[in-house]
Amino acid sequence: MSQGLLDAQNGAPSASHRPASRAGVSRRTFLKLGAAAGGGLLLGFSVAAGAQGDAQTRKSVVGGDGNEAPQDGVFEPNAFVQIDRAGKVTLIIPKVEMGQGVYTSIPMLIAEELEVPLDSVTVDHAPPDAKRFTDPLLGGQLTGGSTSIRYAWQPMREAGAAARTVLIQAAAQQWQVDPAACHAKAGEVLHDASGRRIAYGQLVDAAAKLPVPQKVALKDPKDFTLIGKPTKRLDSPEKVDGSAQFGLDVRLPDMVYAAIVNCPVFGGTLASVDDTHAKQIPGVMQVVKIDNAVAVIGAHTWAAKRGAAALAIQWNEGPGGSVSMQQIVGDLDRASQRDGAVARRDGDVQQAFGNAKTRVDAIYRQPFLAHATMEPINCTVSVRADGCDIWVGTQVPTRAIDAGVAVTGLEPGQITLHNYLLGGGFGRRLEVDAITQALKIGKQVNTPVKVFYTREEDIQHDMYRPYYYDRISAGLDANGKPVAWQHRITGSSIMARFAPPAFQHGIDPDAVEVAVDLPYDLPNQLIEYVREEPHAVPTAFWRGVGPTRGTFVVESFIDELAVAAKTDPVAYRRNLLGKSPRALNVLDVATRAANWGPPMPKGQGRGVSVMNAFGSFFSMVADVTVNDGEVRVNRVVCAVDCGMVVNPETIEAQIEGGIIFGITAALYSEVTIDRGRVVQTNFTDYRILRINESPQIEVHIVKSTEAPGGIGEPGTAALAPAVTNAIYAATGKRLRQLPVGRQLQNGQSA
Repeated sequence: MSQGLLDAQNGAPSASHRPASRAGVSRRTFLKLGAAAGGGLLLGFSVAAGAQGDAQTRKSVVGGDGNEAPQDGVFEPNAFVQIDRAGKVTLIIPKVEMGQGVYTSIPMLIAEELEVPLDSVTVDHAPPDAKRFTDPLLGGQLTGGSTSIRYAWQPMREAGAAARTVLIQAAAQQWQVDPAACHAKAGEVLHDASGRRIAYGQLVDAAAKLPVPQKVALKDPKDFTLIGKPTKRLDSPEKVDGSAQFGLDVRLPDMVYAAIVNCPVFGGTLASVDDTHAKQIPGVMQVVKIDNAVAVIGAHTWAAKRGAAALAIQWNEGPGGSVSMQQIVGDLDRASQRDGAVARRDGDVQQAFGNAKTRVDAIYRQPFLAHATMEPINCTVSVRADGCDIWVGTQVPTRAIDAGVAVTGLEPGQITLHNYLLGGGFGRRLEVDAITQALKIGKQVNTPVKVFYTREEDIQHDMYRPYYYDRISAGLDANGKPVAWQHRITGSSIMARFAPPAFQHGIDPDAVEVAVDLPYDLPNQLIEYVREEPHAVPTAFWRGVGPTRGTFVVESFIDELAVAAKTDPVAYRRNLLGKSPRALNVLDVATRAANWGPPMPKGQGRGVSVMNAFGSFFSMVADVTVNDGEVRVNRVVCAVDCGMVVNPETIEAQIEGGIIFGITAALYSEVTIDRGRVVQTNFTDYRILRINESPQIEVHIVKSTEAPGGIGEPGTAALAPAVTNAIYAATGKRLRQLPVGRQLQNGQSA
């Protein structure tokens, strides 16, 4: 169940969007302000650092002093609005849709200021171009980090307002009236005094000849007719009727299929393969060998899969063949006892510990996690001497092009990317390992080839959320208030590999996120990071990224301190949140809605968490039942202050999905390594929360006038500690290691 603060609104406008290729929109078209191809208005705009869209940025977009059209090379726009003579609005957008709803929410920003019906807006993927489409919050053209609306909020609205202003001016000139006497509504310009009206499509040619205003007035939020209103997802109908196109849906003339068999050991390579039996299977056409895998090429998937199963392969396992979880965890334990790089230091922590009345110490451990997206990894390629095409759903289109250049030796302009809807990303499709592999295979196949992973290959050859090992301590005064706080985080650095410039002075900013910016009033803090890589096990971002790990540790430990202080966990938090009114408010909203306070029946418990991450504030309250080591989450109440709301339906859906994702990880999910191999194979042993286990979920959106915050990941990040704190309330067992299911069944607790 979802509880919104705004009234529901009926209607489900349709939408269309097409996979974009590198050649889909030429550079000449992007850098021109004027008549669009086939007639129409093409408006370019850029996103300023921090997504604020200041005056200097607007000036560079329109060129010079704002009164002349820009010339080639004068500016580097990164998103565009096109209006054709039929009045159709096309938004070329550098963010990809992977279920988070950006292909509805971002068009809402344009439609609101442009004064057009939402169902008249069509979305196209932007082509790969790091110069024009870099998200300043992420430093590249990529989708992740819950930044899409934060990135788009100001400049998208400005683009719509600028286009509306120019269209009104064009109509006013045609009618020879003052533009101030005209206004726009529903894709038309109206002149109330004379009753005249004219559609946008009839104005675009004239509007293209006018200068774009340097400054535009944006709507006052009280006048919004679309932003903030519940709006049905534009992409839902085609996903329901099956017409939506994902990477797995690619069908090309003469296309063949490749079933991949990867080396089971991380870092291992191919020694030899006997493909005699595989080649005897009807439909098997070819066997391709690359450095760490074998692919069987078939006329259809069944032939390719049967052929792959018939291979007799010998592997060079290398040193990775001896790696085990005991070794990985032991290394992390030893590393965590070293001093780390200092991410934050406030006050004199050691002196504060010396003066503390009570000291509390804890070690928290969190496992490797797979992404297990609904759509397994796949990539279709056509590699030729004079060019290359890549059909894939990716969060990083420019990196896909880079992979093509690296493998084929072609120039970037010879490589065309066709980006598709993503059947789940969660960070897995921020990586290009599978694209690189498909290209290596494609070089040996003289026709388009679709490379696909089975679910087993997908889980056992993922890039995993790191195993993290946290040591955390606090010193309490006589009233139980923390006066000293030390948190040492040990684990793999994703940033050092994925974005090396972000890894500075030994600090991975993702690893220490949340830990270095707590909402609580803690006068003496020392936050450290120790980098320890897990023996060739590849690590990558996972939904919720750093805050999933940091929030579990911090919010579980805050509960421990409340117990040590013999104080109610909510009251304890409230006393520490005086300097963070937004965090305090969501805590109050969530706990009131959850009826915090009355005792729970035997075997049941209620737990709470608070989080500030991704520019949003969250509080969750979870009700659980524990019976013979089995945990059932009965109800989750969430309060969120994510600033200005664009589409409350998207917010509710993302939080609900994030909570389900988070419960799955907290209770069941774990990737373990034995002899360098991932033990888990499929959803039989990498369990996913089942529909009959899903809890009642309530989402309470707090009204706010702050700038929008992120929403796609926080729901997952804030969930786990609310559940483990509820388990403690029900059982008296403090669980400091995830997943909790195995810990309870083994009778383990702190």
